[in-house]
Amino acid sequence: MNRTTLSLIAGTAALAAVTAFAAFDPPSASGAAEPRAAARLPVERTSLLCPAPSMSDIADTAYTSFTPVTKGAGSGGKARLQAAVEQSADGTDGGGKGKGGGKKADEPVLTPKAPGTPATGETSGAETPAFVGTADGGFASGWTVQETTEVAAGTGRGLLGVNCTGADTEFWFPGASTATGRTDYVHLTNPDDSAAVVDIELYGKDGQVKSPLGENLTVKPHASEPILLSTLTDERQTDLTVHVSVRSGRVGATVQALDDKAGGDWLAAAGDPAGSQVLPGIPKDATAVRLIAFTPGDDDADLKIRLATPSGLITPAGHETLHVKSGMTTAVDLGDVTRGEAGSLFLTPTDQSVPVVAALQVVRGKGGNKETAFIPATAAVGARATSADNSAKGTTLALTAPTGTATVKVTASAGSEGGTPVSKTYTLKSGTTQNVDVPVPAGLKGTYALTVEPVSGAPVYASRTLAATEGGVPAFTVQTLPDDRGTVSVPATEQDLSILQK
Repeated sequence: MNRTTLSLIAGTAALAAVTAFAAFDPPSASGAAEPRAAARLPVERTSLLCPAPSMSDIADTAYTSFTPVTKGAGSGGKARLQAAVEQSADGTDGGGKGKGGGKKADEPVLTPKAPGTPATGETSGAETPAFVGTADGGFASGWTVQETTEVAAGTGRGLLGVNCTGADTEFWFPGASTATGRTDYVHLTNPDDSAAVVDIELYGKDGQVKSPLGENLTVKPHASEPILLSTLTDERQTDLTVHVSVRSGRVGATVQALDDKAGGDWLAAAGDPAGSQVLPGIPKDATAVRLIAFTPGDDDADLKIRLATPSGLITPAGHETLHVKSGMTTAVDLGDVTRGEAGSLFLTPTDQSVPVVAALQVVRGKGGNKETAFIPATAAVGARATSADNSAKGTTLALTAPTGTATVKVTASAGSEGGTPVSKTYTLKSGTTQNVDVPVPAGLKGTYALTVEPVSGAPVYASRTLAATEGGVPAFTVQTLPDDRGTVSVPATEQDLSILQK
């Protein structure tokens, strides 16, 4: 076979491959290329991982699933949330029962019926497993699952909440601890068919903490492993930054931080290292706020600390700047920095921009009635953010626009058991934080979801707080609201027959 024939076959195969994934437009009459912007289209498949909620026998956990109605999304598909159960060699779970209520391992904890309406499920006790969720077709775009646990007593008692997240290969958790009275676990969940190999590194006030037992950890396929931080090191440190890096495969990772006296919550991964960071939605009645920061690079970071209040940006007295040494975790107590008003923390470089990660440990209540939650630095809302498991009372939505004025649309979905969606639009002044008057569906029954969509102006950051009083304890949990990744950029393509001549 001569080279001309081979070239023609290769060119034809390449053209067929391109045709399988993109539609061609005919060339313009002039023959000149006309560049077009990439289109944003709804994603067609989404995976989420929910960690095992509690080791307490008196834990009650609610799962809430929601997919916002998205223009252009398909009409078919489904979403399922099932136990993370290690599979046997033949690809089955052996027909055994999963943990939590005696359910079969292949029985989903919830099954959504349609986009635009939340679906709920419940488990109880210490045997509830981690869950792996998948959604495709019309259920995939912006699919969100919230895990909310109530623990009435014991270590970590209170309200614990976490957004189930996708698998990845690197995570940063400033705000963990191995101090006396703290029991912190890193939960690792592997959604794939092959084992994942993971390293857990710990960084304290003096640099990296020796933790050889954190190297080469294996997470079996379709399984979840809680790793107790205090088993990785003999050192007891109040403030740690945990770095989870995956050598092979991918995992979901979340830290469960439990305190003997001050409750506890989930510490979600902080946003990617960056020179500036936003930590939105400090509760206005916070009695203590602690900032934990870490820089993974070779340079020290000098940060300006500002608080975005309802009236604008201010500098907390006595805490104007923060010096973060390279490779060392730095923490500072800001006290009751919000002074009874809505607030968000805004960190910016004083001079040279050095990437940092950061989180807030927030306490409500006093004495023996304290409860703790965490607010990691987060990315902006982007195109849209979604928050599930809201109720008519106890829900606070905090919005902040630290760099400029912005207009935001907030939509309350139908209720899980009934109700009519409703939307409101808000204007945020530059440098301010607002605890907005959250819309509630008319005739609400059950729980509902909120979607936040910037309309115009500067980037917007958001968080949602759930609060309840349990036995005199002001229980609460905070989840940040970055972009729900419901759409993806698809580049435009054009016909190019010259490929046949190459």
